[in-house]
Amino acid sequence: MRNASISRRTAETDVSVSLDLDGTGKAAIATGVGFLDHMLELFARHALFDAEIKVTGDLHVDQHHTTEDAGIALGQAFAKALGDKRGIARYADIHLPMDETLSRIAIDISGRPFLVFRTSFRVEKIGQFDTELVREFFQAFAMNAGITLHVETLYGENAHHIAESLFKGLARALRKAVAVDPREDGRVPSTKGSL
Repeated sequence: MRNASISRRTAETDVSVSLDLDGTGKAAIATGVGFLDHMLELFARHALFDAEIKVTGDLHVDQHHTTEDAGIALGQAFAKALGDKRGIARYADIHLPMDETLSRIAIDISGRPFLVFRTSFRVEKIGQFDTELVREFFQAFAMNAGITLHVETLYGENAHHIAESLFKGLARALRKAVAVDPREDGRVPSTKGSL
């Protein structure tokens, strides 16, 4: 069973995450940030992860801490659920179209967290959501999940479509990278013997 629960409480947020990597895409998301809820719901659906994410944050300040801390806790739950990484595919990449937008996501579940983020938005807001928070979420997730993550939007116009292509692309790439490869025969996919 590849699942985990994480609770994280600070002076700024109270976050709880339950994650099942072998789910069916069921999501129960309540962050208080509508756009983030939407992105996390489609993330769970396209990764086929079952996810429950609840955040109570200092939204009277802004949405930064809520978004970042959701990424931190989700990344921690992912790393915990994955365990020693035996038998997984490890690497994955995908080109994800969303109408006029095309994004590329490449992942190595390496244990060496790193983010390359080559995406820009022409507007500062999607509704009430600051577009700069998309990168903050990806940074928090990658660092706490222990993955090398390359994110690039090759082209696109609409900010909502760009963000959605990134979250769906992350989901689809993770879905492939965590898949169990029977040819690995339970081995850790590394010549070092551990990740």
